[in-house]
Amino acid sequence: MTIAPVRWADDRLVLLDQTQLPAREVERPYERWEAVADAIRTLVVRGAPAIGVAAAFGVALAARQSQATGFDGLLADLELAIKGLAATRPTAVNLFWALERMKQTVLAARALPIAEVRTRLLAEAEAIRDEDIAANRAMGAHGAALVPANARILTHCNAGALATAGYGTALGVVRAAHAAGKVALVWVDETRPVMQGSRLTAWECVREGIPHRLIADVVAASVMARGDVDLVVTGADRIAANGDTANKIGTYSLAVLAAHHRVPFYIAAPFSTIDPALASGAEIPIEERDASEVRRVGAQPTAPGESPVFNPAFDVTPAGLIAAIITERGVFRPPYRF
Repeated sequence: MTIAPVRWADDRLVLLDQTQLPAREVERPYERWEAVADAIRTLVVRGAPAIGVAAAFGVALAARQSQATGFDGLLADLELAIKGLAATRPTAVNLFWALERMKQTVLAARALPIAEVRTRLLAEAEAIRDEDIAANRAMGAHGAALVPANARILTHCNAGALATAGYGTALGVVRAAHAAGKVALVWVDETRPVMQGSRLTAWECVREGIPHRLIADVVAASVMARGDVDLVVTGADRIAANGDTANKIGTYSLAVLAAHHRVPFYIAAPFSTIDPALASGAEIPIEERDASEVRRVGAQPTAPGESPVFNPAFDVTPAGLIAAIITERGVFRPPYRF
């Protein structure tokens, strides 16, 4: 079944509200860039590629909101929107990559009528969306070739259709391998504290008929020790030039466990996730989110409200722990040269 977390319909951006899953499937329309920025910030839309696509459409909406009659006024309004959208989440590089593409589209259209600039911005956002889906499918094909027969795959967080414009990165590899009859079981980490594995990845597996079993994050070591994991594959939010990779918190510990148990650990991400400006993972900015995410599960408090909390949303896995990085351009192995 098709999952479309980010789509354009009736001159509006429509997002599948991921904060409501798996209990309810709610689509929300957006007509202003400020609302799109809030949706990114509050995880209505999440996952590095999906954030980039949503932000691109946010710029297209900003052009429609603008009352400017000349290019300079329009550019000023769009620069304000781009700055606001860029401030939502610091780690996922796809956000900044997509916003830069939109800015360059505006600048290239300086001599055109304002109406045509708006048309070109929407077309560019749609191109970013379509390219993401195509990249995910290519990535899935490249990754499926690495999956052995009757594979038992462990994945973390959600890197499926919900995290992209459709199909998925890490879960796209699983989808392609499943279609080829290679998947015996997917171990789905619940992924504390926001539970993207249990709420989102498990939901996608149910919809797709992918055999899976949900586990608490702390069970991953045990299933590896039992010899019940053949490979680990996760997504990524930013990859440094040397292959160090930022992904959802808990990914680094999985990579360490995989190395100890001699289980290959793979990253699947679009090439746009690679940030050549950063020499290593030490330079990747790590978002820290609200303490309430750790002090509760859903609406249920699980810790005293007075307890201090450290809540980084991501961690960095060193390149030396990564067997290969799967992109739409092929499979890269260490030493990484992108």
